Amino acid sequence: MASKTIKVDYLARVEGEGALSLQIDGQTVTDAQLSIFEPPRFFEALLRGRDASEAPDITARICGICPVAYQMSAVHAIERAAGVRVTGPLRSLRRILYCGEWIESHALHIFMLHAPDFLGFDDAVAMAREHGELVQTGLNIKKAGNDIVETLGGRSVHPINVRLGGFYRVPTRHELLNLGERLKAARDEAYSIVRHLADFDFPDVERDYQFVALYHPEEYPMNEGRVVSNKGLDIDVADYEAHFEEEHRANSTALYAHLKGQGTYFVGPMARFNLNRKTLGPLVNECASEVGLSEGCNNPFKSILIRAIEVLYAFDEALRLIADYQEPDAPYIQVPLTSGEGCAVTEAPRGLLYHHYSLASDGTIETAKIVPPTSQNQSIMEEDLKTVAQASLELPDEDLTALCEQTIRNYDPCISCAAHFLTLKIDRGSEAAS
Repeated sequence: MASKTIKVDYLARVEGEGALSLQIDGQTVTDAQLSIFEPPRFFEALLRGRDASEAPDITARICGICPVAYQMSAVHAIERAAGVRVTGPLRSLRRILYCGEWIESHALHIFMLHAPDFLGFDDAVAMAREHGELVQTGLNIKKAGNDIVETLGGRSVHPINVRLGGFYRVPTRHELLNLGERLKAARDEAYSIVRHLADFDFPDVERDYQFVALYHPEEYPMNEGRVVSNKGLDIDVADYEAHFEEEHRANSTALYAHLKGQGTYFVGPMARFNLNRKTLGPLVNECASEVGLSEGCNNPFKSILIRAIEVLYAFDEALRLIADYQEPDAPYIQVPLTSGEGCAVTEAPRGLLYHHYSLASDGTIETAKIVPPTSQNQSIMEEDLKTVAQASLELPDEDLTALCEQTIRNYDPCISCAAHFLTLKIDRGSEAAS
């Protein structure tokens, strides 16, 4: 069998512009590349010289899907540089805000971007013609997430209410209780969706991953914890750069990240679930068991099901925190800005998001480093492509291409918000001439 190359110039149903290329030589997949070709936006350079208090609003503009994650990593890193730790009701409000982002981001991915793969449709619009109720439920769930972010963040996209030390304005207890009432119906819908997704036909793929996520002994991780893996890693966030590094490759404007001396690793919902299952709480754990999920899930195609479990958890956690909420004495605590250095990791919907800042004596940012989850997963996505394609070479090119795209969408890569028509190019080499 001759060599051939399968190329997808624009990946459909991912947030941003990317492409993939698969090189096949006979019966062997020799290379798989995920190319991210959006132009770099230089946010780290843009931050230099700006007052550290501006970082939450500037970094929120990096992503329209997960701005809360960028805000939370920024405020935690700069507060760490200042020696400040936010606790009590303000910490709870930050966690509720993160719940809102998980809900709206996961719902967008599950219902608009990923479910069409399992139900045999090119896009969510076509899927809605036969599965209108499913799509409507997804929109209801996403709207509930939007409501959380709008209530706490000031608006549902690029929230403007987050600041160092807390918030510009905090909600009253009455406002949050009203929000909680609106969340309850969506929480019930989220439970039904988990059971619905469990009936999907998942490709039979198992890999031995190194999962990396935050770990917190008392709660499912969002804003705080140690960085751990299922292969023995257990470090403080301050030691992140001693263990992780990035490199540039010609095919991508995103840097590739890897664990020093160990190679690729996997961040995101599957990593969080496998490393923190016990802190999901009894009801969510019971639901996960009902649909056959257990610690040690190594099938990347089941990531859609784990995202649904995290949506259910986010509703439960938000409702718990809302019920216990007492208004703080002030909407924020003072964060003195002077020379210092701080870093933080939070769990964006797609996985670890690392921020590191060095501050000058006047509180301006001297250096900034941001490592998003998609760049950390880029290598493992390429490894998955090779594994899945190698096991599926008997498929026609069109079906193999679709399966490779679905493999990428398992990770919900956040390149930026866009969707593109798929153009497929196949170079069959000498096979075409025979």
